[in-house]
Amino acid sequence: MKIAPSILSADFANLAHDVAVVEQAGVEYLHIDIMDGHFVSNLTFGANVVKALRPHSDLVFDCHMMVDDPTKYVADFAQAGVDIMGVHAEATPHLHSVLSLIKAAGMKAEVVINPGTPVSVISEVLPMVDQVLVMTVDPGLGGQSFLAETMSKVKQLATAKKENKWNYDIEVDGGLNDQTVKQALAAGANVIVAGSYIFGADDPADRIKALREAGETQL
Repeated sequence: MKIAPSILSADFANLAHDVAVVEQAGVEYLHIDIMDGHFVSNLTFGANVVKALRPHSDLVFDCHMMVDDPTKYVADFAQAGVDIMGVHAEATPHLHSVLSLIKAAGMKAEVVINPGTPVSVISEVLPMVDQVLVMTVDPGLGGQSFLAETMSKVKQLATAKKENKWNYDIEVDGGLNDQTVKQALAAGANVIVAGSYIFGADDPADRIKALREAGETQL
């Protein structure tokens, strides 16, 4: 299991500090939510903030693009130091093209699907992606409750991966805590995004430890 704290729930005034806290606690990824105010109603930040944060962390930067027309962002985020760039299947009619651009820019390519989007929509790009993100809440706002029904899609993706010998990671994002993480891991996920559960705690390191322990009991 890889843990990816979502900085959407961090203290933006002390972002480098909050990132250092979770990095010292042993997480593998940093989940960075980019929202443009169009694909989702919320607005966060752009490549300039990611670039400013990059020298302060050795974590894998896992960038979740909740934006319209993701193609136009690829070059800037590659230059900012992003390791994994995820685009929503719902955000572009040219999904194969933008995933190819991401890989050509030197990043790993991730495809993302909303709770209402079936796995069949992304079946043709599964052989080429490095990671699939299944949203376990509706995108755009932190602190929502985990949608257990999305686990059927995680199971489908895990089965397809095994049967076809594909190599993508399966990430889940939304409402993850020390209880719901067990459902996600049992379904076949191996990358866990947690935002408010980690950064909303007095001691984020304790919450990261709790996720690890819950994962160990599940495995």
